[in-house]
Amino acid sequence: MPLLAFETSCDETSAAVVDRGQILANVISSQIELHAEYGGVVPELAAREHLRNLIPVTRTAWREAGVAPERIEAVAATQGPGLPSALMVGFKAAQALAFVLRRPFVGVNHHEAHLYSPWTSGSPPATAFSDFEPNVSLIVSGGHTLLVHVHDEMNYRVLGSTVDDAAGECFDKTGKLMGLPYPAGPEIDRLAEHGNAAAFAFPRPMLHESHDDFSFSGLKTAVRYFLRDHPGILEDGQQVRDLCASVQAAIVEVLVTKTIRAATRLGLCCVTASGGVTCNRALRRELTAVCQREGLRLRLAETNLCTDNAGMIGLLAERKLARGMEPTPPAADIAPAWVLGAP
Repeated sequence: MPLLAFETSCDETSAAVVDRGQILANVISSQIELHAEYGGVVPELAAREHLRNLIPVTRTAWREAGVAPERIEAVAATQGPGLPSALMVGFKAAQALAFVLRRPFVGVNHHEAHLYSPWTSGSPPATAFSDFEPNVSLIVSGGHTLLVHVHDEMNYRVLGSTVDDAAGECFDKTGKLMGLPYPAGPEIDRLAEHGNAAAFAFPRPMLHESHDDFSFSGLKTAVRYFLRDHPGILEDGQQVRDLCASVQAAIVEVLVTKTIRAATRLGLCCVTASGGVTCNRALRRELTAVCQREGLRLRLAETNLCTDNAGMIGLLAERKLARGMEPTPPAADIAPAWVLGAP
């Protein structure tokens, strides 16, 4: 059952074709260069670029998958959460296409798609939902940090979320304070590889709290004051690398500690991680090392499925239809603030 999926929740325009749990094509057009000038995503510009890019990426996905448009049996798109103007482009285009083709349409929660992306292994063709088991899932991206208890497929409960800045937001905002280019997260990752993570002591917000929520605004503020009190530090290349490594270590320690603690408390033997920040090499290394030490199985989303992409949207939509979920009503609208687990 070939399914076409769109993802336009932020600044990546993506179209994918999936069939029977495999990604046949997953095409992504990034807008990083466009928004770098402004130091962040400009919603109006993002929507304009989605309008410009959606048809070309869709044609490319059809071509790469070897699937003609008339063979599509269902259509899906990200319904939320995300930037309203950006979401509108992919969601309404998918609705219109489903109407014209007289095919079922599925609106997908972006975070839920991330939640299941670690169960997709390999590059196209990629098999989804293989060897699935109950787990604690860390979803960590630019705008959201979530910890979720996944009881079974399509059965989960949010344990905690960010109360202010998300982890990815903290990476980008502290990087901006250091004068690093947008997006700063990957640049901090690169510089930190050659830095001393113990060089500077930064707070680990909510590390010892008994709940599963996250907070990173205090860390961002600590970096701001640190830079104010050390006015010449950004002129020394090695100290900048040490600073990046120290900030990264604080974020990673909080993410890993709270994730492992939740898995242990719930008596689960499996941990998963997904979302854009899961591309961070230190996070992947630390999760791997701690899970090995604690005897936990770890599933990390493939790096090409960590960032926003239509492949994960399509796989989840296909799975929902296969399990008997009703298609999304034709009159449905975008849900920019759609909370994971809410109807």
